[in-house]
This record gives sequence, structure tokens and C-alpha cells, in this order.
Amino acid sequence: MMVGKTLRGLISANAPIRAVGVHDGLSAIMAENAGFEALWAGGLGISTSHGVPDAGILTMTEFLQDAVRIRRASSLPVIADVDAGFGDVNVVRRMVGLYEAEGIDAVCIEDKQYPKRNSFLDGHLLEEPLTFARKIEAAKAAQRGESFMVVARLESLIAGAGMEDALSRAVLYAKAGADAILVHSKERRPDEIAEFCARAGDAGLELPLFAVPTTYHATTVESLHVMGIAVMIYANQLIRGSVTAMEEVLTSLARTSSTTEMEDQIVPVKRLFDLVGTERLDNAGIPVR
Repeated sequence: MMVGKTLRGLISANAPIRAVGVHDGLSAIMAENAGFEALWAGGLGISTSHGVPDAGILTMTEFLQDAVRIRRASSLPVIADVDAGFGDVNVVRRMVGLYEAEGIDAVCIEDKQYPKRNSFLDGHLLEEPLTFARKIEAAKAAQRGESFMVVARLESLIAGAGMEDALSRAVLYAKAGADAILVHSKERRPDEIAEFCARAGDAGLELPLFAVPTTYHATTVESLHVMGIAVMIYANQLIRGSVTAMEEVLTSLARTSSTTEMEDQIVPVKRLFDLVGTERLDNAGIPVR
């Protein structure tokens, strides 16, 4: 298990943290090599890599297995997307114990009812606020170490419940023990995020704030940090980029019946060897010819 700086430690430094959505060990290695600060083991990326929709179809065990692969491949802090917690407070308690034992830095639980749907789809049902607050309380009671974090993810703006609902839920979740709040919006501009940040202090909310700038992608890391966002989660860009690359390779191969045309655009096999540390293999006892 590779472990470096903790997420809590990075947040305390008050510098912007860029968390990249990864879905396997290789994408985790590449994100760390590129200089990012944290990893997001996201539901969309992991579900898509399994060939299923991001709609509560994979089990907790399947999500955990992939989060562990990511954890073992990188020393960066890992934030695990755990949907709505996979069940009631009893399941949440077990989930926290399992994830923390594997060295995951944080779990992010969203306040939607099961079965959840990806935030960029329609038809969301929010969890009743007090019911979700009890999940947060259970999660915090279950953790063993001080560095582990429980992030409460607000879906009020996604579901059309409005800013007042988002703020009141955030305050309630903070009182329940949440270590951070992820405020999610699918608007094309960051206006909702900016308003939430501006009003959070007046509402008595002092927790670190996370955001996912998928739709308001023109907004820079620096601009979001000035607004008050501590962690920016680029949740799905790697899996989307990988689809583009694979489609290009497959289209070329299908059209030309050889790989010659694409060889200049794809990495040599040696690059794969280098990424996963093949040169560190112990070759003792293998005869040299």
C-alpha cells in the first residue's frame, strides 16, 4: 500500500487541491506522474470501466476492490465516491470500516435515495435531511483514525431543490460531524457555486468545500479557490479521454486492416513497461542469452 500526504494535511495547507477521477491502477499512476494532488475513485469512471451505468448497479464490494487497486498504485490521497453509502446506517458503518482499513483517505456520501442516478441525468430523489445526517453521524462514529475524512455531498442544486435547501442541509450535515461539504451543480457557469461559497460563512458553515467543475469547465482552479473551494474534483475527464483514444485506434484498425497508420499516435510497449515499473522485476535465476 502506497501512502504519502493525507488529504486532511493537504487541506490544512490552504493551497488548491486538484483531485483527478481515476478508475484503475494505471490511471492512478498517470495522474500522480502528471503532478496532481489527489485521486477521486469516482462512481462514473469505475462503473463505466465495468461496462455498466452509474446507477447504483455495482456493489460496495466491487467499488471497494477498485478503490483498493487505485490505493495500491499511488501514494496520493484517495477520495472514494461511495454513492449514497450503499444502504442504511448499519451498512454505512461497515463501509467506513472497510474503506478506512484499506488506507482510503476519505469517503464521499451523497444525499440521494437509493438507487441513485448519476448527477447529470434527470429524476433525482433527495434523502430526507435528518435521515442522511444520521448516516454522517454513523460514518464518523465508525472511523478509527484521525486523518480519515467523511465528505457530505449536496445534491440540492442538481435536483432543483434550490440554494436555501442546499445551505440548510450543509449546516445540518456539518453538525452531524461531516469533515467537508461537496456542493454539486450542473450549470454552465459557476454562479451557484460562487453564491453557495459566499453565503456559507453567514450560515455558520466553516468546513472545507469541494466542487466538481464538469459543466463549468472554463472556470480555472485559481478562480474556484478564490471563491472558497478547497478541492476541485475533475471526476470524469480521464475516462472520457480514454474513450476518445480507443475509438480512434479502433476506427483506424477497422479501416486499414493494420496498425501502421496509428503507430506514431500510440505509445510504444516500453512506455507501458515504464509506467508500471517493469524494470524493478527481480530477474534472478533467469538465464541470459
